[in-house]
Amino acid sequence: MKHLNLKTVILVFVLSAISLAQDVASFEKRITVKKLPNGLTLMICERPEAPVFSFFTLVDVGSVQDPMRETGLAHMFEHMAFKGTDKIGTTDYAAEKPALEKVEVAYAAYIAQRDRRVGRDEAKLKELEKAWKDAIAEADKYVVPNAFGKLVEQNGGEDMNASTSYDETEYHYSLPENRLELWAYLESERFLHPVMREFYKERNVVIEERRMRTDSSPFGRLLEQFTESAFTAHPYHRPTIGWISDLNTFSATDAQKFFDKYYVPANMVVAVAGDLKAEQAMPILEKYFSRLPARPQPDESTTTEPPQNSEREVVLLDRSQPIYIEGYHRPDYRTKDDAVFDAITDLMSEGRTSRLYRSLVRDKKIASFSEGITGYPGIKYPHLFAFIAVPLPGHTPQEMGDAIHAEIDKLKKEDISDDELKMIKTRSKANLIRGLADNEGLATQLATYQTRYGDWRELFRSVDRIDQVTKADIRRIANEVFVDTNRTVGEIQTTGAAESSSNAGDQGGAQ
Repeated sequence: MKHLNLKTVILVFVLSAISLAQDVASFEKRITVKKLPNGLTLMICERPEAPVFSFFTLVDVGSVQDPMRETGLAHMFEHMAFKGTDKIGTTDYAAEKPALEKVEVAYAAYIAQRDRRVGRDEAKLKELEKAWKDAIAEADKYVVPNAFGKLVEQNGGEDMNASTSYDETEYHYSLPENRLELWAYLESERFLHPVMREFYKERNVVIEERRMRTDSSPFGRLLEQFTESAFTAHPYHRPTIGWISDLNTFSATDAQKFFDKYYVPANMVVAVAGDLKAEQAMPILEKYFSRLPARPQPDESTTTEPPQNSEREVVLLDRSQPIYIEGYHRPDYRTKDDAVFDAITDLMSEGRTSRLYRSLVRDKKIASFSEGITGYPGIKYPHLFAFIAVPLPGHTPQEMGDAIHAEIDKLKKEDISDDELKMIKTRSKANLIRGLADNEGLATQLATYQTRYGDWRELFRSVDRIDQVTKADIRRIANEVFVDTNRTVGEIQTTGAAESSSNAGDQGGAQ
């Protein structure tokens, strides 16, 4: 009989000591779920450790739903959700509203002239651009900058933020428990009466964000082209930040239409965790969130990515750090083998005992970093299992690929050890517990699993599914998925200092 190593023994001891407080039965006593008549789902988790609460609003819409020619719109609306309402952020909404409408009329005229393929009148274009900017200046007279955020901060709010991914958009912050009703009003109000104020100013902020994170970042450019090459049909091939031509074109009117179509109550789950009693808190949440009008849930079907039947490659030549990345198509999170992919991720990447760290970083000393991750660029639709490595000086992306493939071949040909399998299963329990250790983590996990599975209890069942993973499962998935014809490769090859500046930019593409 093999013995567990010391790290495993410690983890098992810790888990056994606290698992009783972290099982489904204990959470069922503290969690209340209610679906409102308008379709919105409310969740409350009672956690009276401190007089505060955190919330997580998950809207089941991401950049996959961006309309054609309007990429980046889901992310753009996330920015607008902080601009206030018809009551917050304005000195006189009765006057601001028609001023904003004039901005849209002027912008539509400007864009129509700007985008004329034949017969564009440059003098007229300048006049229209000036009229549009003058209309913006007039509307800006009524703006109270950052009013929403200041109101949250003045009432003790912390960690106010949001993010947009391919699959979803989320909003969160924390407040003292005696500010629950204020929060319920604010959070519901910004989805009941959003105002597209300062839209074009904020659009410029997003454009600058794209320039900084993608256009001026070698890895950002690589990742964008790599993803575009891996997904030829499915909307995952479009960047969440948006294409620059779309960012320079879509309007506040477009953002409002996007909101009206996708920000429907049936697409929203709001989870609250903290020092609350459900019988007192739920009526408050119902009072405010039931105000959101019921609207039809939109069709979110997408083009299915066809099977990949040949290896694809993206090479960027740049005077920067070389990087290697490769990805393999896999089914979405609902596959019966999802836990197997999670197990492989843990095996290859979790800590200094992981296979990739030991091989590429510790033993061969050819990489400063290496890992394998599932869930790229999202999980809602079929996606990628990706491997990434950063070479040390004197080593190449090709060496990274060869070393990663050697580790993949081991997965295909040899069973993992008993100790490795036990550690994978033990760490999955530890990760679950860590994710439930604070209000924010609790609210996030509950909203996510309720959205993805329709039942928050799947969070705990995910650990059970990891427990059922076998050595044979790992070998089977490795042989089915990690094959050459299912692989897309991306790499940055560093150009020498003597190379011309033209060779220092993007020089590659799908090959």
